Amino acid sequence: MTPECRHCGSPLRTSFCDLGMSPLANSYVPMAEADRMEPFYPLHAYVCGTCFLVQLQDFETAENIFSEDYAYYSSFSDSWVEHARRYVEMMIGRFGFDANSQVIEIASNDGYLLQFFKQAGVPCFGIEPAANAARIAEETHGIPSITAFFGEALGKQLAGEGKQADLLLGNNVLAHVPDINDFVRGLKLALNPGGVITFEFPHLLKLIEFNQFDTIYHEHFSYLALGSVETVFGAFGLKLFDVEEVPTHGGSLRIFATHAENDALAETDRLAALRATEAAARLTSLEAYTAYSAKVMATKRGLLKFLMEAKESGKSIVGYGAPAKGNTLLNYCGVGTDFIDYTVDRNPEKQNRLLPGTRIPIHAPERIAETKPDYLLILPWNLKDEIAAQMSQIRDWGGRFVTPIPEVEVF
Repeated sequence: MTPECRHCGSPLRTSFCDLGMSPLANSYVPMAEADRMEPFYPLHAYVCGTCFLVQLQDFETAENIFSEDYAYYSSFSDSWVEHARRYVEMMIGRFGFDANSQVIEIASNDGYLLQFFKQAGVPCFGIEPAANAARIAEETHGIPSITAFFGEALGKQLAGEGKQADLLLGNNVLAHVPDINDFVRGLKLALNPGGVITFEFPHLLKLIEFNQFDTIYHEHFSYLALGSVETVFGAFGLKLFDVEEVPTHGGSLRIFATHAENDALAETDRLAALRATEAAARLTSLEAYTAYSAKVMATKRGLLKFLMEAKESGKSIVGYGAPAKGNTLLNYCGVGTDFIDYTVDRNPEKQNRLLPGTRIPIHAPERIAETKPDYLLILPWNLKDEIAAQMSQIRDWGGRFVTPIPEVEVF
């Protein structure tokens, strides 16, 4: 049966990237359950020939993906927390949010961002479906949190309770939404008449240009360009008035939106410029998408060649990080403990578990100094500078860093 586009309902007939079968990328396995079976699902992205939204089919519910045991905490990346701090400073300076404003963050995680609004005296609360992350936000940062999935029903509830936002924001959540239409309808309802929406998400154009195929995993239902987001927002009475290109996650967009009927916020030149950039890249032509798979396969061959040559030379290889993108990469390439002895992660929730699918053990970062590997494969390659600085001691024994995307680099 031909799948249908989650936005416009058109048949999905054009393949963008087929990564085979893969487990849920954030479903880390307890070591005591190493022998149990885990489900694998097709990891195949399609592009809609009508609205050009790149997307996966649904094989698992969001409720099962973003559960009590969801193991991603934003605060474990120092550079990401600093990115959030700068964002809050910029938004207060640009729009004048103060003690009379209401800020709402969707997918507020562990309070990594809203803590800075609270420190500035701006009223705020979060909406976070993962109960463990919401609990940390409240206990650690004192951020009130609604433990729920956001959509039209919650947007209507907030409006009815007089809790519409002057600023409604979400970072790296728009791609995680299975029903993007219901989500955007909720944004319309939850926003004050003169309010501002900002969302950040990895830019599809960068995914294509820099071969970031490992950012494709089941938790990401959609892969977004400026044009596809404008189409979806416009369908539900919202308009974009500005956009920024930011370096996070290998190249992301921060879009600024408001009600379509709000004429107080003028469209910036940056928006027109990025529309022109996407048009030049032919993102409204299927040819721009169908050629992508060849780049993915070339990167797989390059990584396997490096790993095989290193192991045949008697070198030891360990990983740094246990991110979802790393699990896509390792499962697609078929890399397990035959190549990588273990990986490490600063997040205690991931330590003493196994990576899904590959069953590579996860330890605390201190393990690296104990075993002194020859190569440290940085799986969250978007944080390579931060990690290389933190782990610079591997140079003491001649260790070297490796990043796999867009192609293998040893440094």
